[in-house]
Amino acid sequence: MQNPDYQTRVIFGIDIAKGSSRARELPRYAVAVLKEGDVTHHKMVRLPRILKMIREEHPEYIAVDNIFELAPDKKELVRFLQKLPEGVRLVQVTGGLHKKSLIHLAKENGLSFNQFDPNEEAETCARLASMGVGSEVSLFEDITKIKVSRARSLGRGGWSQNRYRRKVHGAVRERSREVEAILKKASKEHGYTYTSRISSGFGGYVRAEFTVYAKRNQVPVGSGSTADAQIRVSSVVRDKIQYTPLKKLKRRPTIVGIDPGTTVGIAILSFDAELLLLKSIRGISHDEVVKLIAEYGKPAVIATDVTPTPGSVERIRRSFNAVISTPSAEISSEEKIALGRPFGYSNDHERDSLAAALYAYRNYKNMFSRVEKKAPQHLDMDKIKLYVIQGASIGEAIEKVSGLPVPEKKPVKVLETPAEDTEERDRKISEKLKLKDTQINNLRDYLQELKKELKAKDKRISKLELKLENMRKANHLQIRKDKEIEIREHKISSLKKDLRRAKKSLKKAHYNIKKLKQIRKMEIKGEGIPVKILPSFTREAIFEIKDRLGIKKGDVIFLQDASGGSSVTASMVVELGVRAVITYSDMTYAAEDVFFRANVPLLKNVRIQRVDDLAVVDPALLQEALGEWEKEAEIKRQEEKEKKLKHLVDEYRSERRRGLV
Repeated sequence: MQNPDYQTRVIFGIDIAKGSSRARELPRYAVAVLKEGDVTHHKMVRLPRILKMIREEHPEYIAVDNIFELAPDKKELVRFLQKLPEGVRLVQVTGGLHKKSLIHLAKENGLSFNQFDPNEEAETCARLASMGVGSEVSLFEDITKIKVSRARSLGRGGWSQNRYRRKVHGAVRERSREVEAILKKASKEHGYTYTSRISSGFGGYVRAEFTVYAKRNQVPVGSGSTADAQIRVSSVVRDKIQYTPLKKLKRRPTIVGIDPGTTVGIAILSFDAELLLLKSIRGISHDEVVKLIAEYGKPAVIATDVTPTPGSVERIRRSFNAVISTPSAEISSEEKIALGRPFGYSNDHERDSLAAALYAYRNYKNMFSRVEKKAPQHLDMDKIKLYVIQGASIGEAIEKVSGLPVPEKKPVKVLETPAEDTEERDRKISEKLKLKDTQINNLRDYLQELKKELKAKDKRISKLELKLENMRKANHLQIRKDKEIEIREHKISSLKKDLRRAKKSLKKAHYNIKKLKQIRKMEIKGEGIPVKILPSFTREAIFEIKDRLGIKKGDVIFLQDASGGSSVTASMVVELGVRAVITYSDMTYAAEDVFFRANVPLLKNVRIQRVDDLAVVDPALLQEALGEWEKEAEIKRQEEKEKKLKHLVDEYRSERRRGLV
């Protein structure tokens, strides 16, 4: 590979070696590090490793032949650029909107490489960037956003919610004032401007947003957070990718479109309709505008999209002694969009300046074509076009550039005509002129009518727009009102449900209290005997009731569900020494037998009065039930004795038959 002149700086050349930025697997790259004329190659490197190398070496340029080899789309490309250190610039060596192939550029600049070797392609990119070939890729406006807000949520609240809210909002206000003080000082030193938008809250600020019209590295405020407030600083991403040539072109004549105002839009075109600059800058002075335009060439035409020419645009025109270009009628928004779409723009100021420059170029395009056809190819076409724009004829312009006189055309002999024919011809011409004058006057009258109609329509449109805006505001307020009502109705409905549940619970509580009072009254008068309730006939339930209610000897127990009982659980109840067991459900034979043999009455269908875990039984009813049980038990005991005696007699008879007695 041939070597050009080198500069003592670090440049990274990158070319994709394996995979794709759109594939799932991370691609691998070939990296060529150009430093003081020497090249170091790194093969099959992944992007995270490249970023680490960039932070270590801090190169001036990162040169690629296609920026989308580094990222699959604009969003990922923005993330990549945000990770680069300050001062490191991304360069697409093949150009911006109008690309040239890498092979073609290499030949133009005396380089050669193997296009199938990623390492050589990466080195070629680095060397071309070192020679000023290519365009810098810009994805960020010269605008920085600073947002100061709460660092944590205020939560659902409580007794101290207002004090906590005041503390957080006060912290946001304090940090906002600190940021504004820094911006005021920096704006005076560096000459940029900023705007602020503050949302007030209880005890301070909810948030504060600052828009600084300067690059991120010019703003002396960094992101950070405290316990209550946080600061987030970020650059504003452009709608379209902007490409700025590395090598400033020679002072070629240019066509400059200006959109004046607080934010100035500037578009600079060459005579070949190549976009050299498209930018919008807020708060820029007249001298700064002139200086910026002069960097891209000598303006031949200063264009604006409005008529008459604004005073600030006229001042810029006089600074360059350029020709002014204004449209014959106002350019519509649709036409501006159509003109600017092939180039792309970020805002209305850039769109208007670009439309003005392109409209002026369109007016001169035919003249440029005639110059290119008539002028010798070895002459400077731009200079000839410049002289023609300034008022010279094409022949005079060629003579000025070449220094040689243009051959004069042979005079054409005029044949004399008879006087009568001359008079007749003059009469006809006079009639035609009168007819043309009449047509012109009619057209002027028609034009005035159209202007009046247009003015009336504009006035009507303004009124309708104002009415529409008022309707939108009213509609917005109504929507907010309806939303608030819906939220409150939902809350009221929820509270009503809670109130119904509370009333139901309160009613039940009153009923239980009434029952408890009755039970307590019966106990005091001796009209009721306390009954302790056992919900289920299990070991766990028996232990739980014993621990909670303290079952002691002589207590009466109500067994709510006796179906799961056994002889073991029945024995546990017997061991407690209870006086009687009341139940409404069936019990196993084994459990009943345990209670019978332990002489513990098992009473069924004895009415009790119950409130939750407490109950009483009428002493008379209990005594009556105990008496009945005792009678039945006595009968059962007699039957068992008879059965036993009969069994003994039967056994004796059996033994006697066998001769044992």
